[in-house]
Amino acid sequence: MTTELESKASAAREQLDAHTREMVQWHFSPETGSPFWLEKAKTYDFNPLTDVSCFDDLKKFPLFEDDWLRGGPVRRWVPKGLEGKPTYVFETGGTTGIPKTRVVIDDFRIDYEMFSDTLPDEYFPEGADWLMLGPSGPRRLRLAVEHLAQHRGGISFCVDLDPRWVVKLLKKGKVEEVKLYSEHVIDQAMSLLSAGHDIKCMFTTPKLLEALAMRLLDEGSSISEAGIKGIFCGGTEFTPQWYRFAREELLGDDVYITPTYGNTLMGLACGKPFTAEDNYKITYHAPQPRAAVEVVEFDDHKKLVKYGETGRVKLYTLTKELFIPGFLERDEGEREMPHEKYPWDGVSGVRPYHIFAKTTTVGVY
Repeated sequence: MTTELESKASAAREQLDAHTREMVQWHFSPETGSPFWLEKAKTYDFNPLTDVSCFDDLKKFPLFEDDWLRGGPVRRWVPKGLEGKPTYVFETGGTTGIPKTRVVIDDFRIDYEMFSDTLPDEYFPEGADWLMLGPSGPRRLRLAVEHLAQHRGGISFCVDLDPRWVVKLLKKGKVEEVKLYSEHVIDQAMSLLSAGHDIKCMFTTPKLLEALAMRLLDEGSSISEAGIKGIFCGGTEFTPQWYRFAREELLGDDVYITPTYGNTLMGLACGKPFTAEDNYKITYHAPQPRAAVEVVEFDDHKKLVKYGETGRVKLYTLTKELFIPGFLERDEGEREMPHEKYPWDGVSGVRPYHIFAKTTTVGVY
């Protein structure tokens, strides 16, 4: 790292340490903490209020278990300091069994306003309307993209899409029915794009973007000719190879696309700017200090791998609404150096954790 980048990285780490102390005090103080964490603290052999002074001290906590999020009452997650505020419940998973739920008050708005600041106005014009070509229902994305559009002065047009149904069909081997459902979703998108709205921006997933582009091509049009100027696209299927395919075959030079990596627990990690020098490698950096990501050894989640080496993605969420002191994602990737724009560690090559990959069914993502 250059001296300037080292200085930025050091300052970012100090900010993360200070933010960690503030969030731990919030979540474990009797006046402001959530019933869940106040009760859980009684089982620890340390006192979070006195024994956590920096980010690394979060390793004193046991790993967060996602099964804690399955079932209710969800109010046990609402911090006392936020009681009485309008609260949302977002779900993740749920193809089989009880879905994981997260209570949210303002985090989705804050996350997407921060993300908005990274979008170039040339391709995401202020006041332009958006197409939300992704999951609907109890998913965070539905309201988050709508807020992003509104924050930028636009209106969000949404399709009706149930990703759980897609996964169920795939698990049963009903590929033809999946194709029909995909066509149903793309039909909705085509109707919106042809209805005379001012849609210039879009969120979608790689599979759905490809399906929309091919439908437009079949009808003698293209993503660009449909009026789309800027796309942000999420999902682990956004690889360098797929990116080059999208640029060369689906979009052309006048449509901008940026990748994101996120989930209901973390928020939204932004992609480092593409450069030809690193073969358009896709590197994500978490929205520190509100969330942090580490790439850790497969057999020891408390040890970071070296830069460039492969490990499992470990997530920390540190907002007033949600405290996650270490959660092993179902993803793996390579640890990347801090960047001038995001002076903290990143992760590249994000893909399903190899132990789970054979049993993971990928639907619209």
